[in-house]
Amino acid sequence: MEIYIVGAGGIGCAVGYALISGGFDVTFVEVDRRKLEWGSRNGIGLDNRSLLSAKFVCFEEWKPSDTCVVILCTKCFENASILKRLPKSAGVLPIQNGFDSELMERSNLEGIASFVSECLPDKTQTRITRRGDLHIGQWGEYNKREIQGKFIRVLDVLKKHGDFNVKIVPNVLPYKYSKVMYNAAISPLAAMAGLDNGQLLTIRKARDFFFRILQENYGILKAAGVPLGVIGPFHPDTVNRILHYPFLAKILAKPFANSLRNTYCSMAGDIEKGRTEIDFFNGHLIELAGERKIPLNRSIFNFIKCMEKTQQAPSLDVLDRLIEITRIGIEIRE
Repeated sequence: MEIYIVGAGGIGCAVGYALISGGFDVTFVEVDRRKLEWGSRNGIGLDNRSLLSAKFVCFEEWKPSDTCVVILCTKCFENASILKRLPKSAGVLPIQNGFDSELMERSNLEGIASFVSECLPDKTQTRITRRGDLHIGQWGEYNKREIQGKFIRVLDVLKKHGDFNVKIVPNVLPYKYSKVMYNAAISPLAAMAGLDNGQLLTIRKARDFFFRILQENYGILKAAGVPLGVIGPFHPDTVNRILHYPFLAKILAKPFANSLRNTYCSMAGDIEKGRTEIDFFNGHLIELAGERKIPLNRSIFNFIKCMEKTQQAPSLDVLDRLIEITRIGIEIRE
């Protein structure tokens, strides 16, 4: 089976390491020349395990075949250019965070990762910094024949060799919605303030604002009537109840902060490059909300858009400005 992993980042390398360990011939597709060079020389690494040899190809030179399987581990804003290159008959398994309507029309199978994996800079050597699951399923009604046709062998190897729990579910949407509930709170705040995920829970002003956004995100999803699944220790319903008791939320934040120390959100470093996944996170929640009053998401969305345009450097002062703007109700425009 011809398997391509597009995006040799933390998730791509962790998944690729499992597939290569299980005997698959995997080719990584990447745009970063430094990663391509390092991977071609050294292969793929995971934690303290031995490096495994792997093939690498530059995206510009990639020519996928009609029968290939593509595991998509890139940022959502890169999807359009990738899909243009893929034959319609190619199998696609995205493992991403945001909602991309174009991709949803192209693939009805998706993976949602609740584990955290981060590559060393400019290398295809990754480390899993937070254990978790990889939920894989289809949009809506379960079609076992579709999964068996292209992906059953891939899923079997991931189950046996992955450093994460693979859970095959009949419908991936509940897990995807729960993931975006968290990502649309964590990513923009941590990215604009230049914080790691643990600091988001230990710095009081960041933590308090983060909790408020989580509550608004939960309200949007519940009002929209979408299903929610468990991708961490608690169901989103339980998380929302906890957030109504600030003292309890603060106590529970401490162990989570310790487990997230020195891990970074998927949007980290993107603002200064002038492009983020904010459209696929908070943008999707804004679409779901329609005319509902959701001041935090609308402010965050426009604030990040302004930062993108100027490629503004993250800092805690930036977060302070956002908090003040939302407090006094100033409308931000892109």
